[in-house]
Amino acid sequence: MSNIRLFFRYLKISIQSQMQYKISFLLQTIGHFFTTFIELIGIVFLFSRFGSLLEWNLPEVAFLYGMINISFAIAESIGRGFDLFSEQVKTGQFDRLLLRPRGTAFQVAASELQLLRIGRFLQGLLVLIWAANTAVIKWSFPRILLLLFGITGGSALFYGLFIIQAIFSFWSTETLELMNIVTYGGNETSQFPISLYNKWFQRFFIFVIPLACINFFPMLAIFEKKCPIGSPEWFQWISPVLGFIFMFLCSQAWKFGVKHYRSTGS
Repeated sequence: MSNIRLFFRYLKISIQSQMQYKISFLLQTIGHFFTTFIELIGIVFLFSRFGSLLEWNLPEVAFLYGMINISFAIAESIGRGFDLFSEQVKTGQFDRLLLRPRGTAFQVAASELQLLRIGRFLQGLLVLIWAANTAVIKWSFPRILLLLFGITGGSALFYGLFIIQAIFSFWSTETLELMNIVTYGGNETSQFPISLYNKWFQRFFIFVIPLACINFFPMLAIFEKKCPIGSPEWFQWISPVLGFIFMFLCSQAWKFGVKHYRSTGS
């Protein structure tokens, strides 16, 4: 309970610092909203030109888009401390965290909460609401739970990716740009059905980094749509759990990184 209280105290301080300049915060949030909106415009133009992508229509792809952007916005907001972790390593600030009586992962996680990502969150939410109302979906309580399960599982998965990105800083002292392929690039990849990609690409985002398991497979169950790559229906209902498993494995990898940390000498 003391950790929870301290965590929310950290977050309160972070929010207060960001709200010192309210007009600036509002303008940046609006700018972020419209910047991410460009991605959606590209998708709409694509469907207006071709009508459909194989067996996929615009509301189905918009549903995927909304789910993944909500998940990514949540993870990017609360995982900002790990995203900026390389600066703590380079400046030697991480050494101070090691001397404190709290876990290092907890301190890094609570060090930053970026409210600006609410722009992406709201945009994804609006698109998801539009898709849910436009598509023919037989909504039920289990399907609503599956939608929430997929969104939270996606947030956990992206949070795990930010942890992995931070772990590389223990050896390189710099965040590897390669990780952007599976964080920001993974977000863009998951905006479309995984069945559109090559087989090796599908396997990578199902079995290595299970991005398809947190929006594509749940979407199939919600829409009662036959899986084009042959996944069983029972797996579609439980697939988001892989997002939480992935985050747990990343947290264990974090402990390995801390154990082998040798400081920068700065």
